[in-house]
This record gives sequence, structure tokens and C-alpha cells, in this order.
Amino acid sequence: MAENREFFNRRLHSLLGVIPIGLFLIQHFVVNHFATRGAEAFNQAAHFMEQLPFRYFLEIFIIFLPILFHAIYGLFIVFQGKANTKRFGYYRNWMFLLQRITGVFLLIFITWHVWETRIAAMFGETVNYDMMASILSNPFMLVFYILGVVAATFHFSNGLWSFMVTWGITVTPRSQQISTYATIGLFVVLTIVGLRAIFAFV
Repeated sequence: MAENREFFNRRLHSLLGVIPIGLFLIQHFVVNHFATRGAEAFNQAAHFMEQLPFRYFLEIFIIFLPILFHAIYGLFIVFQGKANTKRFGYYRNWMFLLQRITGVFLLIFITWHVWETRIAAMFGETVNYDMMASILSNPFMLVFYILGVVAATFHFSNGLWSFMVTWGITVTPRSQQISTYATIGLFVVLTIVGLRAIFAFV
């Protein structure tokens, strides 16, 4: 029974990392990328997202609860796993270790990001271009957000590779090699999009 529960939890953890969390990450990056077109374009995109029907339902059940489960169970996996990069310096072992490091960092980063934006909005702050420009005017926060973007794109891209293995999509060495190149490409593209958005606020 315990093994079945762990199997289910790991499958659910993997699935939520891609759907809906991964899709939300891409959508979030796309909205933020409007900042490269100027303050007005970003504010319009952000305002459009705020006016979505059933917004609070979507935020709670499609974003916050999946992220909460993914984060809590992810921490369990981190403390259960054993990195062996010192004994076996293979590529996948390093990816295993970096996946867990970025996961812990993202828990900190996302908590802070939500506090600075969504929670602040509940107390009357306006989430717009000026808010992000003010946050990123601090050099420490700029570096923090850059690391957050890179960690998020890596964690999602590498997690997508694991997802395809876990769900039996890539079962042969050849298919796993192809998915490695594809997810590396996805990491590069998303990182460029995310960093362009960050520097558009600076």
C-alpha cells in the first residue's frame, strides 16, 4: 500500500511539474516579455490576465495548490535522494543533483516573488511595470531574479526530460538522447525570453 501511494505521489508530482506548473511558467514568461515593448504593453498584458474570468479559482486550483504539492513533495524527494556525483560524474547524475538544488532555491524564490507581488497586491499595491522596475532597481534583487529565472527554466526543462521517462514517452536510449537535446534547446529559449523580460524592467 505504501509503495502504491509513493508511486502515485511521484507520478502526480511529475505530472504537475509539467501540467499545469510548466504551462503556467511559459505563460508567465510570455506576459512578462511584453515589457520588452514598453511599460504600456506590459501593463495591458498584466491587466488582461487580472481580468480573466474565474481568476481566483484558476490561481488557487491551477497554480497555487499544484505548486504547493509539487514543492512539499519535492522537498521529500530531495531529502530521500542521494547524490553520487563524487563517485559517478555522469551527466544525468549532475542533472539529478542540479534538479534538487534548483528546486530548493525556487521554493525560496517563488515564496519571495509571491510576497512581493500577489500578497502586496492584496494590501493595495498595484502589480504593474513600475512595481517590477522598482524591485529590480536593487542590484541584489536583480541578481536574485536572474538566478530565479535560470533556476526555473532549468528545473522545468530538466524535469520535462524526467517526465517523459517516468510516463513511458521516451523509453529507448535513442529517444532519451533526442529528448535531452530538445530539453536543452527549450532551456536556452526560455532562459533568453525570461532574461530579456527581466532586463526590460531595468
